[in-house]
Amino acid sequence: MDYKFIHLLYVPTMACNMQCKYCYLEDNTKDINTKYNEVDTLKYAIEKFKKSNVIPFNISLHGGEVTTLSKESFHDIIKLISDYYNENKDIIKAGGFNVGNPHIKTNMYALDKHIDTIKEFNVSISGSLDLPLKLHDKYRVTKGDKTTLDKILSNLELMKDIPNKKKVSATIFKEHFEYLDDIVEDIKWLNKNTSLDMNDFNFMIGFDYNSNGILHHITEEEQIKLYERMHEEFDNTDLDAGVNGPWFDEFGPGYCSNCDNCGSKFFLLEKNGDIYSCVRGQKNKDYYYGNIYDNTVEDILETALGKIFRNHNKMEFNEDCSKCGYLYLCKTGCPFVKNTYKTNKSYTCLLQQRMYKDRNYEQDINNEFVPVYLSNMRLGDNSKYYPENKNNLYPDIKDIINEDKNLKYIYDPDSFILNIDGEEYKLESQILKNNRDIIYVTPESKVFIYMKKHLIEEVCDYPENNSLYIMLLSGNLVTYGDEGRTKQRHINTNQIYKGVLDNIKSDKKDYYKYDISNYIKEYKDYYSDENPNNIFFTTSSLRDYHYNKQKNNAYYHIQAINLPFQNIEFYYVEGSND
Repeated sequence: MDYKFIHLLYVPTMACNMQCKYCYLEDNTKDINTKYNEVDTLKYAIEKFKKSNVIPFNISLHGGEVTTLSKESFHDIIKLISDYYNENKDIIKAGGFNVGNPHIKTNMYALDKHIDTIKEFNVSISGSLDLPLKLHDKYRVTKGDKTTLDKILSNLELMKDIPNKKKVSATIFKEHFEYLDDIVEDIKWLNKNTSLDMNDFNFMIGFDYNSNGILHHITEEEQIKLYERMHEEFDNTDLDAGVNGPWFDEFGPGYCSNCDNCGSKFFLLEKNGDIYSCVRGQKNKDYYYGNIYDNTVEDILETALGKIFRNHNKMEFNEDCSKCGYLYLCKTGCPFVKNTYKTNKSYTCLLQQRMYKDRNYEQDINNEFVPVYLSNMRLGDNSKYYPENKNNLYPDIKDIINEDKNLKYIYDPDSFILNIDGEEYKLESQILKNNRDIIYVTPESKVFIYMKKHLIEEVCDYPENNSLYIMLLSGNLVTYGDEGRTKQRHINTNQIYKGVLDNIKSDKKDYYKYDISNYIKEYKDYYSDENPNNIFFTTSSLRDYHYNKQKNNAYYHIQAINLPFQNIEFYYVEGSND
């Protein structure tokens, strides 16, 4: 059986016992009365996912703060996750994933309350501290504005007998960056005087969209200075493995931003059944995927892909990303952060490039991955990013078309003309044209397609069996195929054969004419209101020729991976033309 594997963060409570100055949840860190039980929701969700062949290969607890749960609830949830891993270990391993232990992300302030359950199930722990430690109690306080560091350090001692993974991370803002000397000394102190192995530690770069002006993000140049300073201090020491590994892995290709579309893999579930993208997108409508109680798994997965795709496309593709050679690793970064900062590339771009180079990741010198990424994740004309012809090793699509006397009919800009309410549009292939026409269609619109008559005979032994071939696509997105590409959802295919076309009077010489007004209106309930919909035209014989060419020519395939036929995009608007 084919399974889809996902990473699931579960938020059993929104409550938190601390009020960090840079909390991404801001005022949402309080439990909300709900009819749903924290144990029952997770149980229901994983059972519903599995019925749809969706398997969480990793379930991590997040918050709020999970340790604010009662001892009983915390124990029951951890046991549920442990039992789930045991029951599904063969499926998870067959999918290529390791089967772990229950895992929690925590501020560590109330770990002592649950230490027995943590030991019983060998729970792995990812905690958080502020470095330097002298700033910890300034920014990480309780809701009663009490200090927290002493108790957290005391709880660290309780973990020394836990054999499973226990680690901490520190988020760096400009206010922390100004104390690099202290950060260095505190890392050494934590490694020597606590149960932590500081080789397993993460730096995170803070972004200040919700810190009320208290904290400020560091520049990309300052990120590089942080990186270089840590290497100066810890290369070739007992923490060499950390500084050259986990410390900066948050910005490496092993994390969520390495996905073309993170909506295919990462999900955050709250106790009330709401599903979001992740902790960054939590409580944000643009990253809300639905509710596990109210929506089907299929609808949730489709919504996830569509929203992440749209969020990536809110900003134009950055030209720099087409040239650096590392797009295949970074995928332009997190869409949430990009849209928050109104930028179109990763906010840690320079740091990532430096890491990739230092860690000997292969550079895509010819940027061959660029058109592949763009075809999966970007709207619009991407033809200028196709690799140029270099010594005939990678022929340009225009050269391929010019050398194939049959292929040229698929791309002929004079073959199809769309007339909508008296205005004509010469249709071109979306992968060759430099502009993007978007039209508006109403229920009263009169829409005609004109097709050159000779096309019905091209690449066709029996024209009577040939047809005008129309493909109607929604602006809504769905994932197809083994490669998991995100594409527009197909609505309908319509074929009008030669015998019909021959008997319809045309007012344009050498063109067939066909009225598609009712055809477009018929599928009005399936169009996207948010994204432009699409309609393509060719003949059934030319369509077959295109796919046969893809099968036999890899260079053509990669450059014509999206539908290449003459097209136009449209919105369907309920109302009149007046």
